[in-house]
Amino acid sequence: MKKDDTCKSPVAAMLWSFALPGFGQLYNRDYLLGLLLVAWEIIINLYSNLNIALMHSFHGDFEMAHDIIDYEWGLFYPSVFAFSLWQAYNKAKAVTYRQEHQKELKKVYFTGLFFGLTTGMNIGLTTHHLYQVKALQFLAFPVFSGLFFGVIGAVIGHLIERFAENRKQRNSNHQTDN
Repeated sequence: MKKDDTCKSPVAAMLWSFALPGFGQLYNRDYLLGLLLVAWEIIINLYSNLNIALMHSFHGDFEMAHDIIDYEWGLFYPSVFAFSLWQAYNKAKAVTYRQEHQKELKKVYFTGLFFGLTTGMNIGLTTHHLYQVKALQFLAFPVFSGLFFGVIGAVIGHLIERFAENRKQRNSNHQTDN
């Protein structure tokens, strides 16, 4: 049985958005949203001096990286990044479900994970000064600490979401038993 070419891989959509926010939307043929997210990512990147700060960080010049990055603009990046991943994944999942089942998908996926990712990345960006503590020097650059805390936040957010879903399912099963 040949699969319709409009079906999309949710993982591929998410990975495209991981490469550059908005690319997953372009993959899903959400052209307006995709172009807006790409433009927004480029604007944030330019105004926050993120690429220049990354270059200084990779050269080991952490003080210069701290001095050059604009945190007011940098704090927008985690939200755009996580939203792009979340929306691309869920849109591809919905398109594929609609093609296979001829009805709309009513559930969204990984909301807790991406909310936790955003929260963790913002915490990491604002607590990057922890590199002055010897044991935490691997967090010397705001992007690294943002990613580190972002992963921790994503895991915590995903676990909370799973716990809430399991509890909701147990409560609905308990009510049907009565």
